[in-house]
Amino acid sequence: MRQTLAQRDHIQAIAKKYCRCPDFLFLGRGLLYPIALEGALKLKEISYIHAEGYASGEIKHGPIALVCPEVPSVFLVPDDGMREKVVSNIKEIKARGGPVIAVGVEGDRELESFVDDFIPVPRMDSRFYPFAMVVPLQLFAYFCALELGRDVDQPRNLAKSVTVE
Repeated sequence: MRQTLAQRDHIQAIAKKYCRCPDFLFLGRGLLYPIALEGALKLKEISYIHAEGYASGEIKHGPIALVCPEVPSVFLVPDDGMREKVVSNIKEIKARGGPVIAVGVEGDRELESFVDDFIPVPRMDSRFYPFAMVVPLQLFAYFCALELGRDVDQPRNLAKSVTVE
């Protein structure tokens, strides 16, 4: 997490590049699917940008229809048995003109070479990638919100506490 936080300026530059896009797709497989959902949720909550999270294997069942140059796809790319399937999904998005931001493993030069923007996380046991990959997504949402002038401390329509009836 410290290594990811040290990339603050890099993530902020990526957020500045894309924050005016009207929609985002967040995609992950296996343990990274809930992290994709979290990334989409955070972006919606604090920047008010429409975002949806999907299992990357499901892109052909609807989300691929949304792919265009104005809709970036954020992919979570581990270095485990799912990597090649996720890379195949990324290539489908790229073939349709969609920009791709990849959160992937440090040193993955192949991935870095064909995505539009790359945010590396350290190599680790694949069970821990959800913890490492959620941090750049949260920073991305935070910097998008700041760039758009949103109040990140008091997002509109969100309660700071839950009341029980």
